[in-house]
Amino acid sequence: MPEPLEELVGPLLRRLKLTLATAESCTGGLISHRLTNVPGSSDYFLGGVAAYDNRIKVALLGVKEETLAAHGAVSRETVLEMARGARERLGADLALATTGIAGPGGGTPEKPVGTVWIALSTPTGDRARHHLWQGSREENKIFSAEAALQLLMEYLEGETHS
Repeated sequence: MPEPLEELVGPLLRRLKLTLATAESCTGGLISHRLTNVPGSSDYFLGGVAAYDNRIKVALLGVKEETLAAHGAVSRETVLEMARGARERLGADLALATTGIAGPGGGTPEKPVGTVWIALSTPTGDRARHHLWQGSREENKIFSAEAALQLLMEYLEGETHS
């Protein structure tokens, strides 16, 4: 059985002397939970914000009201602002963010249930990925947390080879 991603990213973060923060909406703190299950994670994980309500995204993460009005909470633009806000406001080198529609309700034809955006903010730039999961609410949260940690892992592996 492969080692869980949260156990793989820790040694890389430690070796690269990087810190991490999270801004989670649809995952509700699951990424933070997974990271903090690893002994010694306080060496690199600073903390996170479970920003479920848009008011929290604005007040704590600095997401612009205009972004939410123009693109909605579940969008590339919003997740990038969430990630940047978490990185800057929590003073981390890197930040992961998630926003999406876990289900079973809340979907629209344009943004069906299972629509998720994940972002990683780094000192050298930000990246976002779109996913459309087909699982239950809990499965969609698990898939999203895994995809976020995978995005982080890919970045860290690139950093160790550059």
